[in-house]
Amino acid sequence: MVGIHSTVGTLVILGYLATAILYGLAYAGRAVPVLRVVSFAAAGLLLLQYVLGFSLLGDGYRNQASHYAFALGALVTVGLEHGLAANRPEGRPRAAVGGLAAVGTLVLVVITYLIGQG
Repeated sequence: MVGIHSTVGTLVILGYLATAILYGLAYAGRAVPVLRVVSFAAAGLLLLQYVLGFSLLGDGYRNQASHYAFALGALVTVGLEHGLAANRPEGRPRAAVGGLAAVGTLVLVVITYLIGQG
């Protein structure tokens, strides 16, 4: 189960990296019709990662407290992306807020991953 949690963690990082890049393209003015799909796929992987993590906790596995803090902090940035950015006008305003939130999530999940691997 730990191996699956680690693999899904890698996929979460890749998902948010792709999301951040797509928001950058949208901010530059390019049409990115897959942005919403990729963003929700990354969020779905993060949800799966939380389920796996809580399952590991239930099985008695433990990690550093900072691992959990950074992981749960990603809920805030994902909420900003899907809540606050969605209420912005189309184009650059939405891409700016969504992109900053996606980069924030990427940073948090990378830190969480590194702590988990340590």
